[in-house]
Amino acid sequence: MSEQAWQAAAFRRLVAHLQAHPEVQNIDLMNLGGFCRNCLSKWYQEAAVADGADINYEQSRELIYGMPYSEYKSRFQTPATPEQQAAFDKHHQAQSSQQQ
Repeated sequence: MSEQAWQAAAFRRLVAHLQAHPEVQNIDLMNLGGFCRNCLSKWYQEAAVADGADINYEQSRELIYGMPYSEYKSRFQTPATPEQQAAFDKHHQAQSSQQQ
């Protein structure tokens, strides 16, 4: 097995893990890890398009979420708590100031 195959296997396992735990909110992933399911969807789409594939963002989201995003959102996404939103805002303010 090649390194690329190992990376692909790890990616598939990460996606399967996230699909098995829809109760984990994207805002929590962003606050703790700096990325979420939507980030993975964008990265997947960017890589596929760079390789010549014709895939849009909604298609890549469905691959990552394991269902259409609208279905995931209605079934599993909860409104951000004030604490979650404050942590998110603080994280993004810190990132913005580092980039300037």
